[in-house]
Amino acid sequence: MSKVSRDTLYECVNAVLQSSKDKKRNFLETVELQIGLKNYDPQKDKRFSGTVKLKYIPRPKMQVCVLGDQQHCDEAKQLEVPCMDAEAL
Repeated sequence: MSKVSRDTLYECVNAVLQSSKDKKRNFLETVELQIGLKNYDPQKDKRFSGTVKLKYIPRPKMQVCVLGDQQHCDEAKQLEVPCMDAEAL
């Protein structure tokens, strides 16, 4: 992995957005950004945990199903989210 400067990141995102405006597509375009942090254990350190509320809902009719182990399925059932474990697949 390499470090990317802030200017390079903004330049690339703006290029993608401009391309999207120039050539309209017949589907919803999305951009995914993955960030890897060195020497960071998300189980131990909760500095970066939290949620972000989006200004616009990308897909208002989208449905979600959780695929996970028993713990994840229990959490999903508490939140009334459909779920499946490995045995159900």
